[in-house]
Amino acid sequence: MPHIALPEGLPGIRGAMAFRPETAKPLNELVEILLLGPSTLTPAERELIATYVSYLNDCHYCQSAHGAIAAAHLNGDEDLVKQVKADFHYAAISEKLKTLLVIAGKVQRGGKNVTAEDIADARSVGATDREIHDTVLIAAAFCMYNRYVDGLGTTQPQDEALYRERGKQVARDGYISVSKTYLPTEALAR
Repeated sequence: MPHIALPEGLPGIRGAMAFRPETAKPLNELVEILLLGPSTLTPAERELIATYVSYLNDCHYCQSAHGAIAAAHLNGDEDLVKQVKADFHYAAISEKLKTLLVIAGKVQRGGKNVTAEDIADARSVGATDREIHDTVLIAAAFCMYNRYVDGLGTTQPQDEALYRERGKQVARDGYISVSKTYLPTEALAR
């Protein structure tokens, strides 16, 4: 049960965002840019970073939601998402993404844990400064999103089918477009 009176029927961050739509707008814009905006990292790779950080933070809603979005970008490959969460070192992902996940994991523990060696390792397998920057920002942002969801005690369904359907919708339509289904029109216009 949520710690405050959030709108009924909107689990996780969706309820929190509907409660305070003026803050939802910039939060949705940020996630849209980070996870779906122009980048040399694919949307699937960026969603895997968000999923992994959410997994480390033990945020069921966010790891399930973003894992489902990642799987949708990966033609339904839910097993790969599970492998990344369990031990990405053995997952069928690029060496570059593995080094970026190391960085993301260190950011999750605390930004000062990222070392010059971590950055050099990422660069040695082709990561650009922009990709490193975006990985750090995705990891930091998802620590905030995870704490927002869990700090309010939001409703977090256990039914994976709900996340799967929402994941397909977000992968297809984006965060801002999908947020229109639960935010008042006047909040989206701001």
